[in-house]
Amino acid sequence: MRVITDWHVHSKYSRACSQQLTLENNALWCEKKGVNILGTADFTHPKWFSEIEEKLEEVEQGMFSLHQSPSLASGGRDGGMRYMLTTELSQIYSRGGKTRRIHNLIFAPSIDTVRKIIAMLERRGCNLSADGRPIIGVDSEELAKELFAIDEKILLIPAHAWTPWFSVFGSKSGFDSIEECFGSMADRIYAIETGLSSDPAMNRTLSALDDLFLISNSDAHSPHNFGREANVFEIPEGEVTYDEFFRILREHDTSRFVSTIEFFPEEGKYHYDGHADCQFFCAPAETKKLGNKCPKCGKALTIGVLNRVSELDDRPIQSAVHSQFPSPISQFYSIVPLEILIADSLGIRTVSSKKVQAIYEELITKLGNEFSILLDVPADEIRKVHPTVGEAIERVRAGKLRIRPGYDGVYGKVQVFSDTDRIRVPKQVLNKISLVHGRGDFRN
Repeated sequence: MRVITDWHVHSKYSRACSQQLTLENNALWCEKKGVNILGTADFTHPKWFSEIEEKLEEVEQGMFSLHQSPSLASGGRDGGMRYMLTTELSQIYSRGGKTRRIHNLIFAPSIDTVRKIIAMLERRGCNLSADGRPIIGVDSEELAKELFAIDEKILLIPAHAWTPWFSVFGSKSGFDSIEECFGSMADRIYAIETGLSSDPAMNRTLSALDDLFLISNSDAHSPHNFGREANVFEIPEGEVTYDEFFRILREHDTSRFVSTIEFFPEEGKYHYDGHADCQFFCAPAETKKLGNKCPKCGKALTIGVLNRVSELDDRPIQSAVHSQFPSPISQFYSIVPLEILIADSLGIRTVSSKKVQAIYEELITKLGNEFSILLDVPADEIRKVHPTVGEAIERVRAGKLRIRPGYDGVYGKVQVFSDTDRIRVPKQVLNKISLVHGRGDFRN
């Protein structure tokens, strides 16, 4: 049975996050997206943890469901969506004469374990009410020791491992190896999260990561972004438990962890080097020629993920990664979220426009969830519902697209069609859809 997980999201109690991030609404969006297991996120926040305790019940070991799912309440199907207890911690501390800023994901097997984690953080004086992703001044090795002393089945996974500002390998404040960061606890780190600006092919250029799983999650700040990156497992029905995921990651079981679903790394907002204020970006080779300085204002460029990976790698990247679906290097599927493809097929910039949302809902209603549409449904079947979207998905599956790389906090811009080769939407379709545009989810 295919099981798709997105373990790294946030709640409405995290800064700069949508108020639509409720347990009920998240479950509904998981059905639309095709996500089977979603992280609860932010379990250290007092108000959010209170909601978790009140609204969720354990239905399989370490797997939680709403007491009554929204779809069941409205006469629909549950779809088997489950929650796992997860959170992200932001650590700021000094090591080796440098200020380190690291984000780590924490997975817990039970409510009781979460209570103990909360108690440990409170003893350290952490203000858990300030943010769903709290800031703690604890060294990563020390944190790992304390967590594993609480429960040996806790998972600690470095989040978005290459992001410049807050990550284990970040160019601004990270380390050069897992061992350097976690010390004596390094052998208890079973995976890293690659982040939106890198993919498995890039990470596999570091032989030091060969023994680690590469997981991918959305880091979503709104329900619309659930599943923009995710993990794909093949697990027999009845065996989907926290302990089984723990075993798979610890034992590196590639028979059950079969692939990840990825952004094209150029879509991520830290792929290239650049300076957002000057709207300047460049590849690593150009950065070197420029002496790491913005040619427009002279300030330091933010060194992106591609540059940082190339600084640490010890073998070349496989060629033509995006021409294979999936790649044979480290199984993964590169996707473009459906709303972005719909917007591009219409030739408009805003993915939240009423036109885009109307077509999105029509496709979901007629063809199934978003992952089924992006990965499984034949393009010809999609064309019967919307010709241009079907063509767009076929092109993405073949890697036929253009992306202006993201840089310094600015997302990459995907273009599947040029203005001259876009298939025109039939007038009768446009006439049924409002022309009122909303605000987009990514910057140009």
